[in-house]
This record gives sequence, structure tokens and C-alpha cells, in this order.
Amino acid sequence: MNCRVCGSELSDGTLFCGNCGSSVTAARVRPPAVADSRPSDTSIVERLPKPAVAGRFPGAEPLDDAPILVEDLDTAPPVEQAQVTYTLSFSTGPSVEVSGTGLIGRRPITQPGEQVDQLITVDDPARSVSKTHLEFGIEAGELWICDRYSGNGTVAHPLGGVARLCEAGRRYRVTRGTRVEIGDQWFDVS
Repeated sequence: MNCRVCGSELSDGTLFCGNCGSSVTAARVRPPAVADSRPSDTSIVERLPKPAVAGRFPGAEPLDDAPILVEDLDTAPPVEQAQVTYTLSFSTGPSVEVSGTGLIGRRPITQPGEQVDQLITVDDPARSVSKTHLEFGIEAGELWICDRYSGNGTVAHPLGGVARLCEAGRRYRVTRGTRVEIGDQWFDVS
């Protein structure tokens, strides 16, 4: 078996490519009508561009007004879905119910023109959590996270799976039971 992203040879039972880190199961395309199929591990949803922050990322292109998730609504029939919620239980004590998009950090702020449903503040006196550490959202009933170029990174530990360092600017689907480390803090997804 070969990696579908970089072509490296993989041994049977491998979940992630040792060369590029891609999830072996992420390359499978799931039809949008199958709402009950959940990935068995943390998998990549899609790569996002770096945010344009003046003076912080030399050479970064400013983001245009196009939405992050591009869907062709004309090809898919409208589907009514009940609002899916997840609970994020933080190591600092609080639990927060999420149902839309949001940002998590010590003092999370949106970029100009960006709109989110929730801003979740993590109490971290040691400052291992960045001001705006990661973003999250729910798509097709599944929660995704994306590290926002944080200083100490984000690691996802799927229940019964292998820990994965999340590449900044890339969305990762997380299932219930996953523990997400943000700096020295963490939260559990349920």
C-alpha cells in the first residue's frame, strides 16, 4: 500500500504516512449524504491559507473575501439537519458547549472581516496558550480544529489512536473522546 499524498510505501495497518504525516483514512472521500459515518481517527479536512497579520508573517498574501469552505450549493440538494453540539471540557475547569464556529486562546480575537459564533478564553497564567491559539467549527455534523499559528502548537490525541501534531493552518477533523493539547493546557471533546 502507498500513501495517496506523497506515494511513500506504507506497511499494512498504518494510520499515518511516516514521510508526510498524512492520514491514510483521510484520503477516502465520504459522500456528504452519509452523516453517520465518522472517521476512526483524527484526519485532515483541508489546508487553509496563513492569516494575513501585518508584520507577523513576511510575504503573506492578504486573504480575500472568499469563504474558507467553498461548497457548490447548486449540486447538492438542501438537507435539513438538527444542530449538532459538542462539549469542550478544559483542563482549567470549565466546560463549553459549541455548535458553530469559534476561536480558543488566552484572549482570542478575530481578524478584520472574520466572524465567529464563539470566543473561548483559556485561563493560562504561564502563557503557553497563544492569544488566539486555534479555531474550530462544525461541518456536516463533525467538529474540526485548526491551529492558528500558535507559539506552542496543537496536538490531537484521538481516543484509542495515535497523537498527531496539527500543522498550522490546516483543518483536522476530531471525534468525540479526542483530547486536544494547546500549549500546556488541554480540552476533551465530547
